[in-house]
Amino acid sequence: MRLVVVGAGGMLGQDVVRISPGAIGYTHAQLDVTDRDAVGEAIRRDDVVINCAAWTDVDGAEEHEQEAMRINRDGARNVAEAAGAVLYVSSDYVFDGTKGEPYLESDPVNPLSAYGRTKLAGEQATADANPRHFIVRSSWLFGAGGKNFVETMLGLGPEVRVVDDQVGSPTFTGHLAVALAKLAQTDDFGVHHIAASGSCSWFEFAREIFARTASDTRVEPCTSAEFLRPAPRPAYSVLGSERAHDPLPPWQDGLDAYLGVRV
Repeated sequence: MRLVVVGAGGMLGQDVVRISPGAIGYTHAQLDVTDRDAVGEAIRRDDVVINCAAWTDVDGAEEHEQEAMRINRDGARNVAEAAGAVLYVSSDYVFDGTKGEPYLESDPVNPLSAYGRTKLAGEQATADANPRHFIVRSSWLFGAGGKNFVETMLGLGPEVRVVDDQVGSPTFTGHLAVALAKLAQTDDFGVHHIAASGSCSWFEFAREIFARTASDTRVEPCTSAEFLRPAPRPAYSVLGSERAHDPLPPWQDGLDAYLGVRV
């Protein structure tokens, strides 16, 4: 049995490959998940596949929903059909943010954005195509392998305004990768919520970034209404779990870990 990682060139995929000796990683250039024939040739029927391939441009999906759907739904179906077992990485954005307390796996979904709809469609396509599936929803990913909120903040200044009315759990991909690799070795199929412990707003996250890097950048809070984006975001998308997971470290520890490995 092989562990195969598709989307191995992204932030999360790079980390999963890095901590998984013997794993086979396919970047987008090596395997386009929307090419069903290519996926069928690359993936064996006894492979366990961690599917990190995704359209991740939340705002861009508003104008390109069908393109995002081809990757997040159709690509997910192709991978799930070919694999012996499959783990699909999803998002807290499948929720509308109105619950006001952490979302559990059994809570109803109601995505606000095109991106959220495509990720939910990917969950459904994965589940329909392969009974041996894991759906893992996580939150606000950042890691050393790509563009992320931490780097965006550190590239700004001397003053920034950041929304303070969207709350989630910033999750370091290095920590999430370990949990995914461990879960993929089990038969605990179904939906899982795995994100950093604790929660904060984007403003609070930015403030911590600048504090921990001794930056002189001044950060001020603002509302989502004052900082309009093409895609609506859930106001509160913290994830809780009904499952017996070992919790991920607090988001602050993830930030420290990231700052220790960034280049």
